[in-house]
Amino acid sequence: MSERVVPEPQRRRRRPTKKGVVLSRELIVDTALRLVGQHGAEALTVRRLGTALGADPSAVYRYFHSTDDLLLAIAEELIARAQDGWQATGDWRADLREIGLRIYTGYRAHPQAALLAAHRTTGRTHEIAAVEAILGILRTAGFPDPEAVRIYHAFVDQSLGFAVLDAASLALPAAAQSADQRVWHASYARLDAGAHPHIAATGHLLAAEMGHSGYRFALDLLLDAAEARLAAAR
Repeated sequence: MSERVVPEPQRRRRRPTKKGVVLSRELIVDTALRLVGQHGAEALTVRRLGTALGADPSAVYRYFHSTDDLLLAIAEELIARAQDGWQATGDWRADLREIGLRIYTGYRAHPQAALLAAHRTTGRTHEIAAVEAILGILRTAGFPDPEAVRIYHAFVDQSLGFAVLDAASLALPAAAQSADQRVWHASYARLDAGAHPHIAATGHLLAAEMGHSGYRFALDLLLDAAEARLAAAR
């Protein structure tokens, strides 16, 4: 793509596309999310977007500078969806937990897009609002600024990291997902107790546990640690 994005007041199409729709940034991002979800990262091309939209591929240039600009818009959309409807309760721990679950759930719902976008920093409206909200919760709770920033960093990276890890698993073909899960039953659960006493003792638990995400437990561990640090600082 080239640097020729048209300003908002000038970019409206006077007639619909072949599919009877009028182009907008929102429609293009939604279509890109759908294509990536169905076909993976390779679907994020101007040509495929144009085909899906029923428009000349060059029309996308009017809304986005480049495919990277579109990718940042996808990241921003996932952040926006995670925040939609959230309201602070005044309970810092409950509020952080809810935000974390929203981030994790939102990205996990779009596993292919999560792999592409979760590591990006947009610096745009919804991301800025999320950073402001999380830091506001921590500072209002009484965390000193350096501590609030460190906890913010750990909290966001944990949420996104688990989302991407689980998204990568979900993005695998169903046969590969099943094969990975069978390893815990067919291999780990049957290891010799003499050579691997700790695995043998917990093999049945591992087989049951490893089929689920560890995010919620990890989130509670992080919040427990933050709560303990706050109490010690008072």
